[in-house]
Amino acid sequence: FYTQFYQFPSIEYRAGLGLMLGAVGVSAIAAATGAFKAVGGAVSLPPAEAMRPEPPASFKPTLIEQLGLQRLLSPAGRIILRNVERRPAQAAMAVLGIGLAVAMLVVGRYFSDGIDAIMAVQFRTVQREDVTLTFIEPLPGRVQHDLAQLPGVLRVEPFRSVPVRLRFEQRSRLGGIVGLSSPSTLRRLIDSDLQAVPLPADGLVLSTKLADILQVQVGDRLTVEVLEGARPVLSVPLVGLVDELIGLAMYMDVTALNTLMQEGPTFSGAYLTVDPLQMPTLYQQIKQIPAVASMAQRETALQQFEDTIAATSGVMNSMILLFACIIAVGVIYNAARIALSERSRELATLRIIGFTQREIAFILLGEQGVLTLAAIPVGWALGYGLAWVLNQSPAQNTELFRVPFIIQPASFVFAAVVTGLAAIASGLLIARQLRQLDLIAVLKTRE
Repeated sequence: FYTQFYQFPSIEYRAGLGLMLGAVGVSAIAAATGAFKAVGGAVSLPPAEAMRPEPPASFKPTLIEQLGLQRLLSPAGRIILRNVERRPAQAAMAVLGIGLAVAMLVVGRYFSDGIDAIMAVQFRTVQREDVTLTFIEPLPGRVQHDLAQLPGVLRVEPFRSVPVRLRFEQRSRLGGIVGLSSPSTLRRLIDSDLQAVPLPADGLVLSTKLADILQVQVGDRLTVEVLEGARPVLSVPLVGLVDELIGLAMYMDVTALNTLMQEGPTFSGAYLTVDPLQMPTLYQQIKQIPAVASMAQRETALQQFEDTIAATSGVMNSMILLFACIIAVGVIYNAARIALSERSRELATLRIIGFTQREIAFILLGEQGVLTLAAIPVGWALGYGLAWVLNQSPAQNTELFRVPFIIQPASFVFAAVVTGLAAIASGLLIARQLRQLDLIAVLKTRE
């Protein structure tokens, strides 16, 4: 994807030896840890003890029975709860394993929700213009009236852009101050609550990310080195902060910026609201104006952004979905397969005393269903916490973009549905083996 979108002349991914050895090592440690207890118990068991038949299981009233609520459950339901409570550690590990699969899905959807929020805020709340025009060089103020006469133009808000280097103490940053009209309705400044912030009549307004980089606060004075014209060096106070999710922004009132540059009303471009039906005509006329360097349509930029993100995040989400399903199916199927192996004698006995095939399947698979239902909220909590940790990492808070911590309710529902479908797939595999249960062979005494 880097090669496709950034068109590097040559790029090749090479996995380092340390990375591969680390992955193998972690997997080996996990496998050894899981097998250690079982292997250790088998090795330490005396042969004479191992040859004895398994002692009967120890039963006690379940929590539901202690509360007197057993009348609300069928006999099969009580058997399920007893089986879960008999092995609390095994049940807890199954819940944790399934919960991690749910958490992976929640984290995967968190990235999509965050990108959707960036697009909604940047292209719907901050940028409200239809077209942005940029001039080859700054033009006098009368250009605003000339643009208003173009076909389909409903509103014009000119802006002035000045390339500068901001300095505060030993820290500096290159950028451009954008002078906006006041009030500005097509390019809005917003706070952390997505509410519009009025542009002060004088002074500099920075994005919070840029203020963090320069380590400045409202009230500090910054040194502004202008990088065009006579290149004056100015001292400007910081009078406000705005929360933007893309880039590092610097804003001033356009009149104040013109005064700072010691020039009359001068503009570097303009934001336009345009009648959609007149857009093709406007585009053709703009192409004939030599003073216009570029014309950018917001909807086109949004569509390109969505296409790029859909391509990259689509692959990532597909891989996460695949891994989560493998984990969920593996954990649920493994737990059900072990339960079938351990309780085949009990299930065969139930069949002989009158339980139907469907009833014993309900007993075996119902236990896995209970564990899956218990694992879903656990996975939601794990996914929420992991997404929050990832959101605090520098990779989610760069100069290029900041991913907000947003997880939509639909993402939790998606994780639950996918896990439920994986559980159903595992149940179908086990149910197939239940139908092949040999009652006579199972009931033979082990002695």
